[in-house]
Amino acid sequence: MNFQQYSYIEVCGPYGWATAALVSSSVNLIPLDGLPPILTPTGVKGDYTVEEKPSESLLIQDLESGRPKPLVFVLNANLLAMVKLVNYVNRKCWCVTSKGMHAVGQAEVVVLLQCLPEEKTFPKDIFSHFIRLYREGLTGKVVSHLGLSLFGGCFLGSELHAGLLYVRSTLQSLQGLPLPSQPFLFGLLVHRAEVAWAKAFPLRLMLRLGAEYRFYPCPLYSVRFRKALFGETGHTIMRLLVDFRNYHYSLPVVPGLTVDLEAQQTCIKIPTMGYNELMKALNKSNEHVLALGACFNKAADSHLICVQDEDGQYQTQAISIHNQPRKVTGSCFFVFSSALKASAGCFAKSSIVEDGLMVQIAVETMAELRRALRQMKNFTITCGRLDQSENQEHVHIQWLEDKSTVNKGVMSPIDGKSMESISSAKMFQKSEYKENGKMIHWTELFFLQRADQPKGVPDSAEHNRLTERIARAFCLALCPHLKLLKEDGMAKLGLRVTFDSQEVGFVAGSNGLPLPAQYLNALDSVLIPVIHSRGRKRSEEPIVMELIFYILENIS
Repeated sequence: MNFQQYSYIEVCGPYGWATAALVSSSVNLIPLDGLPPILTPTGVKGDYTVEEKPSESLLIQDLESGRPKPLVFVLNANLLAMVKLVNYVNRKCWCVTSKGMHAVGQAEVVVLLQCLPEEKTFPKDIFSHFIRLYREGLTGKVVSHLGLSLFGGCFLGSELHAGLLYVRSTLQSLQGLPLPSQPFLFGLLVHRAEVAWAKAFPLRLMLRLGAEYRFYPCPLYSVRFRKALFGETGHTIMRLLVDFRNYHYSLPVVPGLTVDLEAQQTCIKIPTMGYNELMKALNKSNEHVLALGACFNKAADSHLICVQDEDGQYQTQAISIHNQPRKVTGSCFFVFSSALKASAGCFAKSSIVEDGLMVQIAVETMAELRRALRQMKNFTITCGRLDQSENQEHVHIQWLEDKSTVNKGVMSPIDGKSMESISSAKMFQKSEYKENGKMIHWTELFFLQRADQPKGVPDSAEHNRLTERIARAFCLALCPHLKLLKEDGMAKLGLRVTFDSQEVGFVAGSNGLPLPAQYLNALDSVLIPVIHSRGRKRSEEPIVMELIFYILENIS
């Protein structure tokens, strides 16, 4: 074994690990044979040994003896993998967690993998997949909730392991898991026969996994060599709504839209911030059919799921929270069809189809529904026979003020302000700003306050150009100081800019504190002219935005 000792600085400050130690500058430190280097603390704060070519058998013994802290593997100078054996819901699992994805705009990833009997080797393929996600993040390609990444060949011992489906944890237990800072996603193994559903309608697959493992809404762990939960696509309503051949189109989903199924009534709840996405779906839809995918309904106590039997037929079932009575059931999609004929003798007809809701309405009702949606007005459809008023059901479409749970657990590096419910956008910076072996990377833009715009119309091109100029100025101003900033533990930086009729200015910080004076002085001379170039607009609402940057090792 080769041991080298370095003064180690945490690249992400309080937000996580990474290494500024003098490991190789390669983007991939995973050897063909053996394990990547590991970091071991010496006991002195900030000092670590880097062990090259660690012994796999000794590390396995260390983990199985109940090691309290995870092993930390160096995948490259900016990316670590933390590995621990955990007992999760009475299953012995590998818990493999990334540290360093945030710096390339990617959520951190956790893979919980049920151990095989007498397993004595690390699941190294997960390390390689982390490297791939990191590389793709550098090019602006990131995965998010219900996103999918596919593997080329054999993965974790089988070519039937086709990829990972990424999910946010919701109602599942996280007890005993060594987790990264938010945001993070869990990666679930997808069988090759399930890829069509993972691509076209991932919520169906997620909930079907929940039914298979009796875990609501889905398990957070994966089981290798399991049977496929879906086979040939066959006869499904989704064939009418999704392009399973080339995936040129799929069921549109409005973020935050949910469906409540209750006795005698159904409520489709649309967040007002989803207006633009809904209008896109409305404009692309067939005039006789309006179909939308829903999000997982966290407020419901159960959810419709779709099971494919051995004959390839699709059946409707439901899964629910353990030991909780079913009052509200979530639905995965809804379809409004204007195929109802006057001779049917009904106001409208509603029915459950697979894991969704089908509502047949008259042509006139469809026109009224579309008009109400465009005007952001609530709308109610009465279902039942014209001559039986006592058995009527109602389908309500309701617009709700956004109760967004985006950026849960995310804090500002400037002052520790919670970013929960504050909308943000991932940024891909094409230009690279490098100096002294370091580079600075703009990853995200938070909209703390922005001018009221009709129904959420996006910011103007002029505003986008200004934001890019501000980010460029920030990077150029700090380029000469990147090495010093990183050595002082300030590798995650925030820049908050305010445009107000009374005030135009900025604050910058890291680790919850303002940047030291020498850095602020460097920023002043470059940023102030850019910010003031916009001018004060008295009639406009205040705009406050926060830009997030990371300082990285410049690796090949």
